[in-house]
Amino acid sequence: MTPHNTMHLSLRATLIFALTTTQLACDRAKLPPELPSLELKSSSFSGTIPNQFSSCEGQVNDSPELSWQAPPARTQSLALIVTDSDAPIGTFAHWILYNLPPDMRELPQAIRKAEELPNGSRQGLNDFGEIGYDGPCPPLRSSSHRYVFDLYALDARLNLPAGATRRQLLDAMTGHILAHGQTTGRYQH
Repeated sequence: MTPHNTMHLSLRATLIFALTTTQLACDRAKLPPELPSLELKSSSFSGTIPNQFSSCEGQVNDSPELSWQAPPARTQSLALIVTDSDAPIGTFAHWILYNLPPDMRELPQAIRKAEELPNGSRQGLNDFGEIGYDGPCPPLRSSSHRYVFDLYALDARLNLPAGATRRQLLDAMTGHILAHGQTTGRYQH
């Protein structure tokens, strides 16, 4: 290998590292210090996510049931982002849901794939390029991935059309987060 090739590979590795680090830093909402927490839980899974909530071939691909405690009094809407934090290409969005009514305390299992739900909430575009929930299905059959469910209480309804991306939602939530809840499940097929 020539010195030029070695330098080229070194620069390329540095660039890839910098882009990955930047992406990871931008993957989560910017949370204010000392942010109140919301208890977020699911009766659909505890630790391990069952196959019913997977998008792997032959599975049902239902969204899991989720529930949470009352958000702060100033809450005007709620937003949910579900990501695979172990995806080979960086954080991968499986579900984007926003403008949930502030008086909601749960999402039932099997939310239909629609841009707008009867309660006025909207679903965004996941990283499969689809509206709504698409469950876990790690690319390598032997790998176990962590799926992170982040719920945000916001002091505003967001002026985002249906089909917004995770990046658009994170940008729109900046400066509006009142509280945050999180739960994580693992999936391996």
